[in-house]
Amino acid sequence: MNESGRVEAFSDGVFAIAITLLVLEIKVPHDAGTHLWSALGEMWPSYAAYAVTFLIIGVMWVNHHTVFQVIARVDRTLLFLNLVLLMGVAALPWPAAVVAAYLREGHAAKIALAVYGMFMVFHALAFQAMWWHLTRTGHLFADEVDVAAARATRTRFALGSVVYPITVGLAFVSAPLTLVVHGLLAVYYAFNQVPVPTKAGVTKPSGS
Repeated sequence: MNESGRVEAFSDGVFAIAITLLVLEIKVPHDAGTHLWSALGEMWPSYAAYAVTFLIIGVMWVNHHTVFQVIARVDRTLLFLNLVLLMGVAALPWPAAVVAAYLREGHAAKIALAVYGMFMVFHALAFQAMWWHLTRTGHLFADEVDVAAARATRTRFALGSVVYPITVGLAFVSAPLTLVVHGLLAVYYAFNQVPVPTKAGVTKPSGS
């Protein structure tokens, strides 16, 4: 396994643990008796937070994997930038739990979604920093990558660092709507990805 493969394997482990921990925040109702159906229904904020966050982590993993497919070698800076990104990924079950606990609590729900949005801003900036480092000289890319064309994607690649701060403000307008927006943004990044141009004219999709 080459250096980039080792980094990706380590990263995959962090993604896998984070995405698995999400389900542990969905607690089993106790002493519900004949009211189990209604008790399960009352837990809808936990289901919503789980589904949206699972989708976000899943899309991030796919995009991270696709980027590392075109990385032939790593340096210390990339290693640390990747660790910063993984620090945010590993922490995501916590804001998801906060959202699940407070989504129906009026002003507290708005604060919970604002915190959730701040985590998304962190992820967007971390991914953007990694992409800027990769495209700065291109020395870490595989030979088939068109470095100049990849560098030209920086602006579109940074879209998340512009959009996610807006969700922090939107949280104070409507917490449930903001959670829906986060889910829609994840779907957008799953299907509308920035390509990594290659010298042969073949493109490979990357993420935000």
